[in-house]
Amino acid sequence: MKQIILFLGAIFLLSSCKKEYKARNIVSVDINEFEIDSTSIRSIQAIDQNTFYYAGSNGKIGHTKDGGKTWFHQKITYQDSIKPYFRSIASNGSAIFALSIGNPALLYKLDELESDVVYKEEHEKVFYDSMKFFDSTNGIAMGDPTEDCLSIIITRDGGKTWSKIPCSKLPKVAEGEAAFAASNTNIKVLGTTAWIVTGGKKARIFKTTDYGDTWEVYTTPIVQGEGSQGIYSVDFADENNGIIIGGDYSKPKGNIANKAITKDGGKTWLLVADGQDPNYKSCVQYVPDTDGKEVFAVGKTGISFSNDGGITWKEVSKEPYYVIQFVNKHHAWLAGNKKVGKLSLQ
Repeated sequence: MKQIILFLGAIFLLSSCKKEYKARNIVSVDINEFEIDSTSIRSIQAIDQNTFYYAGSNGKIGHTKDGGKTWFHQKITYQDSIKPYFRSIASNGSAIFALSIGNPALLYKLDELESDVVYKEEHEKVFYDSMKFFDSTNGIAMGDPTEDCLSIIITRDGGKTWSKIPCSKLPKVAEGEAAFAASNTNIKVLGTTAWIVTGGKKARIFKTTDYGDTWEVYTTPIVQGEGSQGIYSVDFADENNGIIIGGDYSKPKGNIANKAITKDGGKTWLLVADGQDPNYKSCVQYVPDTDGKEVFAVGKTGISFSNDGGITWKEVSKEPYYVIQFVNKHHAWLAGNKKVGKLSLQ
């Protein structure tokens, strides 16, 4: 018995001695910028400090594998006339996939030598907003409704084939509820769970914990009701703690009811910094390995930073970017109109 008590006491001491992460006080950032002409970039896949992929407008895709010293660019044309406008890109660890908006929706598997269409959808209302992979096998993409549910396609074979989930297996959307292809962050995946965010008439959370087989829907206090209002981006630090951001694209200086946090996996949400900046943003991301304390939000109105999990914020740059993605605690890639940025933090 004495040995058991000593053992339990040692465990308690070890757990209590775990140091709490002390968030950094970042007041400004320097970004190394690369010009990418003739394209607007809202979808990026950052692999590490050196390897980075983008997919943009005019069918343009590209990458660097040496931290931006050299770039490989190519333009994709479908049937010699259609230039896909890409706003979604994802990697399953062995291949890169890019998904276009508009009709027809075209999902490409890409490499430096060729590009193959692995999914095509034709419909007057088709418009895909975001795509992610859970792991090397399971992937998901979401788009605006073509019927009375979100358009959700899945792959179970690493992206070789994709299929659309029928509306009979999905929650219904409200009339005028859709999503925004603003930064490819309408979806967050973690383990077998995915959170999808919407806007327009309703700003809600669609959640699956089994790769898309079953779904729950939760309401949020984010501004909603008009076509330009709602949630533009979602991220989770862990299975319980998450953040959403957005606002009204047509009124980018507005900061009322445009950011909220959850501590119960997305079931309930609390508005934060309400009536305070940051204003409209298109992307929000936790900094890795900071215990959910450090958060960046970017948009056409600049870059903001929080070191208390989104409760309070400060502007750290006025540079406009659509999307940010971290590869570790110290490095991130960004993208915007005709540019890519590389951010380094101490």
